Amino acid sequence: MTKEKAQARREHLARMRAEQQRKERRTAFLMWGAGGLVIVLLVGLVAFYMVNERATTSLDSVVSAKYVGSQHTQTKVTYKENPPLGGEHHPSWQNCGIYDQPINNENAVHSMEHGAVWITYRPDLPKAELDRLKELASKDYMLLSPYPGLPTKVVASSWNKQLKLDSAEDPRLPKFITKYKNGPDTPELGASCSGAVGTTTAEAPIPETAPSAAPDQSGAPATDAPATHTPAPSATPAS
Repeated sequence: MTKEKAQARREHLARMRAEQQRKERRTAFLMWGAGGLVIVLLVGLVAFYMVNERATTSLDSVVSAKYVGSQHTQTKVTYKENPPLGGEHHPSWQNCGIYDQPINNENAVHSMEHGAVWITYRPDLPKAELDRLKELASKDYMLLSPYPGLPTKVVASSWNKQLKLDSAEDPRLPKFITKYKNGPDTPELGASCSGAVGTTTAEAPIPETAPSAAPDQSGAPATDAPATHTPAPSATPAS
């Protein structure tokens, strides 16, 4: 009888140990599984963050052109892009700064030739977004002006480069400014962005055609040629 009890006790202990081992294995499996799941989630979150960060800050959508500089005209230009990012322009550049009325394309393009970034925005842009643009445009070599008929809410342009944006808060805007203001495509790097034109389109529109020369008092058309002076003949010594 004692032997049977001892055997039964040993079998009971063996079952208890086996059950304990099963519980330990199950706990370890759950812990490792949970840990692995956490690692997978962390890796996934990091990957998502990196992809999302690239998508929201990449300048891959910047449009490029190949305009050459130093092409001046006194008349209004029909530009291929809206707003323009290069091409013919007025001999006078637009003074860099913040304007609350539209400015002439032809003057602004000349400023971009000197290295400026021109930020244009729809006139109905919310005040909070406009304040953000004014903050960005408060630095040197920056132009800011409203632009009726803009294809998106905000457009940033420099010589041969342009980025269309749906918000002034887009993180790509400051990156565009950093990369392309006085950038490698600037035809006249280091040229001034002040001391020229500070008027708006309403104040001084660019003419559609070159102005005709005003006639002089004799009725003959005036010319821009400098006046000539014929020197008097030198005196001849008396013989």
